[in-house]
Amino acid sequence: MSTEETETMETAEATERAETAEATERAEAAEAVESTTDVVIAGAGPTGLMLAYELALAGAETLVLEKLDQRIEQVKGGAIQPRTAELLESRGLLEPMLRRAMPRDWVGGHFAMLPVPLDCTPWRTRHNDPIALPQWKIEEVLEERAVAAGARILRSSAVSKVESDEDGVVVTADGLRVRARYLVACDGGHSTVRKLLELPFPGRAGTHQAVLTDIRLTAVSSLVPKQMGHISTMTRQVGGYWAMLVPVGGDLYRFTFGHEGQVDTARDVPVTHEEIATALREVYGEETTLGAVDNSSRFSDATRQLERYRVGRVLFAGDAAHIHSPMGGQGLNLGMQDAINLGWKLAAVIQDRAPSGLLDSYHAERHPAAARVLHHTSAQRVLADTNPSEDVAALRDIFIDLLRLPDTNRHLAGLMSGLSLRYELPGEHPLTGQRVPDADLVTEDGATRLSALFGSGHAVLLDLAGAVPDGLRLPPRVDLVRATCADDLGAAALLIRPDGYVCWAADTPAACGETLLATIEGGLTKVR
Repeated sequence: MSTEETETMETAEATERAETAEATERAEAAEAVESTTDVVIAGAGPTGLMLAYELALAGAETLVLEKLDQRIEQVKGGAIQPRTAELLESRGLLEPMLRRAMPRDWVGGHFAMLPVPLDCTPWRTRHNDPIALPQWKIEEVLEERAVAAGARILRSSAVSKVESDEDGVVVTADGLRVRARYLVACDGGHSTVRKLLELPFPGRAGTHQAVLTDIRLTAVSSLVPKQMGHISTMTRQVGGYWAMLVPVGGDLYRFTFGHEGQVDTARDVPVTHEEIATALREVYGEETTLGAVDNSSRFSDATRQLERYRVGRVLFAGDAAHIHSPMGGQGLNLGMQDAINLGWKLAAVIQDRAPSGLLDSYHAERHPAAARVLHHTSAQRVLADTNPSEDVAALRDIFIDLLRLPDTNRHLAGLMSGLSLRYELPGEHPLTGQRVPDADLVTEDGATRLSALFGSGHAVLLDLAGAVPDGLRLPPRVDLVRATCADDLGAAALLIRPDGYVCWAADTPAACGETLLATIEGGLTKVR
């Protein structure tokens, strides 16, 4: 055999071996896909668990992958804002959370920690004040309900690989491979999924660092608050430190602090016992004695937002999509409202109940909502500067005066509570895109409340004046409710989405025949 023939044979054998190896790898990969599901959610924080519940409620098969082996029992992120409270109540989730709430004075929210409580009364809500609740207890309720609704949650399952194609996503997590129709990244500000997809996260790096820790005190001075109150009464600045010590119950306190001269410290550098004890002594006196540290973490006021919340079959929600200054307790609420907006839409797409483009409306609606939060938390960061310049101090004084004016207070209360959020939806009626107050209703079954109509996660066509004709054929998961209401809700009939926002309203019966079914078909679900 000639040298040329030998080389040709060797080349052919090498090619055959490579093709065989590639085929074997494909076969092994196919065998390694241990399960399939409709949706994989990365992250079992409040956003991921809220989304899991919404999807399971709608009948979508859902798997949550969480890298931690157990929930971290840390108080962080524990303020449920009024709009989030309304949405939780509409799903029957608020009452078990209220049972776990921390004791506090019922005072309004705040803007930039300024000493004028925000009053949500003009927004016609039953939840005028934020609810103080440790984040892990929020997660506890959501996980219980999500699992009961049919969602699966796997802990010790860190996502390590994401492969997408036209039909879905294959997610690898600690040896487990799962094929899903969609993947939703709810895995936090340092999102692994976002990094695996090499997506830019544009914005601004943090300007200062701080520590959040849950501690136990064996002795307290007279400077230590006895009960949670308005944030302006809970903060102290001494010796270059700024701090907030919040009683949680018994000897447990949530302690947040920073220092003007603090050098940048990597996020994963452990917070030492002495670092915490020193800050306590400086701000709350020698009599305040640190007994134990339950947990601790570092955070900054970095501000960033994804340019797109959807990349093919992968979507992003919560801190994986946006981060910002923690001013005003917005982050947890923003993420949970992302989940409630996305959940019904994603389920409808998966179950082929949705019109074309419904899933894209998630980004169209929630990206501006987050951008608004990034904008006003940046403004708050200036006003809340712990070492303000003379000009900023003057600005604070003027702003405090403005906050005492009813119109200014109403505007900022709506902003911080989420009650003023309005989506830009098609339609000429002034109610389109707005939330509806939780009004008292009387139906043929008796007295009820608007919020009680949404426990199933369906949309509701609310007929308040006999405007909806008999025999109108509605698609599944759109419930017609005929009722009377002593309050003026602003229309004779309203079509309210599962996330509580009006997508159609009419003042006359004629409008029902002209625009109702077209609205359902175009922005809610298919009319079959």
